[in-house]
Amino acid sequence: MRNQASPCTCFRLRRAARQVSQLYDHALAGAGLTVNQYSLLRHARTPQSLGELAASLGMDRTTLTRNLRPLLRDGLLAEVRDEDPRRRVVALTAAGRQRLAHARPLWQRAQRRIDALLGGATPSRLHAGLDALDAALAQERKA
Repeated sequence: MRNQASPCTCFRLRRAARQVSQLYDHALAGAGLTVNQYSLLRHARTPQSLGELAASLGMDRTTLTRNLRPLLRDGLLAEVRDEDPRRRVVALTAAGRQRLAHARPLWQRAQRRIDALLGGATPSRLHAGLDALDAALAQERKA
């Protein structure tokens, strides 16, 4: 039995997200990255504190730290000094830039595939809807 309609928005979002992540992970495997790692590298192109990076990714710092470990271990990211020695700052290394450049066309291919599956103007509508939801949830957290 394929898709029994669920009234739960979270379930539907997570189910779709898992399938989309699998498509991107499969595409990025050729660069030795997962879509999560690719996203972390892209967001770390400029040095950022862990707090800034976590906020931009919508992640808590504990999850971010766990996800950064293999990228730091493999030399794709490095911790760099900050004016405030208490602040942990990560930056993309030369090896990380090289891996990101190798992965970009693979990511683009996956992106085109998802866009084709969505069809027409749907990708921009989906992005707008998700951005609006993200903004509304962020506003609600501040309240």
